[in-house]
Amino acid sequence: MKIKSKIWIETEDGILISEGRIQLLKKIESTGSLNKAAKEMNISYQKAWKLIDASNKVSKEPLVATQVGGNKGGGTVVTPYGKSLIESFEKINVACWEFLDAQLEKHSL
Repeated sequence: MKIKSKIWIETEDGILISEGRIQLLKKIESTGSLNKAAKEMNISYQKAWKLIDASNKVSKEPLVATQVGGNKGGGTVVTPYGKSLIESFEKINVACWEFLDAQLEKHSL
């Protein structure tokens, strides 16, 4: 038997981060492109942009930074704050799952 849960972190103004947004940030980090990240996640560029834009609007610092074209072309990078948010969210998620597993075991359903 397993217990499942999804968490997200929100401010008064909206969702800051969720599992899906973390996955998107990780894809941006690995591909260097919001467009490529969206394709890998099978979502539209517009949806990916809206998710990132919404998070940036409620965040104390931007999660990603865009680089305009040039010799090497443009791209998108995850900011240091964005990287710290990924790390923190993943640690919180693991702690949450461990707590829930312990609760399930404690109540022996």
